[in-house]
Amino acid sequence: MRINAPGPDQIGAEIVEFRSQDCTAEEARRIVAAVYAHKLVVFKGQRLSNPEYVAFARQLGQPQVYFQPNYHHPDHPEIFVSANVKLDGKKVGVAGTGRYWHTDYQFMPEPLPLTMVYPQQWSREARGTHYIDMARVLAQLPAELSSQLEDRRAVQEGKWRYKVQEKDIDRSLAEIMEEIERTVPASLHPAIITHPVTGVRSLYVSSGFTTGFQGLSEGESKRLLSTLVEHTERPENVHTQVWNEGDLLLWDNRTLIHQASATPPGEASVSFRIGVYDGQPFYRA
Repeated sequence: MRINAPGPDQIGAEIVEFRSQDCTAEEARRIVAAVYAHKLVVFKGQRLSNPEYVAFARQLGQPQVYFQPNYHHPDHPEIFVSANVKLDGKKVGVAGTGRYWHTDYQFMPEPLPLTMVYPQQWSREARGTHYIDMARVLAQLPAELSSQLEDRRAVQEGKWRYKVQEKDIDRSLAEIMEEIERTVPASLHPAIITHPVTGVRSLYVSSGFTTGFQGLSEGESKRLLSTLVEHTERPENVHTQVWNEGDLLLWDNRTLIHQASATPPGEASVSFRIGVYDGQPFYRA
């Protein structure tokens, strides 16, 4: 296994000369360390069956089973399916997931530390994932802005991204929203988090899931969030990782927010995601 590290202040190391099926405990340790160091790693030239994919995730930590079953692969609930076409003649997973800036499970009390994505089919024009390094964003914030975030907790909500399911037919929007709020109430997390392993501090705010800030009025929250989003989502902050056949992506949600590419109408898109708990707290207390 060889790790090709990016240049200074860049993300996205490549791992080559490696078969995920043969991963040893020592290689798994090196891989997780590389993710912490480089925030994103891309395994090149992988050919994994679904059972092999799940087994590799177990080498790195504890695979997640997403809380909504409609996203599950029918044979492997650890695999979260994003697909706009039928698989084996059946609708599997959900189309158009993650097309907004976020981290996975940001709205939960225990967010998801690591995300692994294995693209299966992709558009000719839109075959990639976009990332923003939130440690870099925090370092670039004006002092008067970052000072407002110290010891401030951000409100994270997932209800506005809910995908309507077949079971929602004949139910009112009020009923659906009430159920979502009971299932996944808003969570509070520090606006600035500290990585439990590296000690790196990152802004933990996104336009996808952050809705406000504890201790501020609605108007103050909106203004602060709008300013942070403006600083964060500048084009020069965006790193686009283009997929190639055989690529397997793994990244650290503590330091990166991400956004899926939009698929042009009429083109197929299928990706298999596995979330991984790495045995560390999401952020340092």
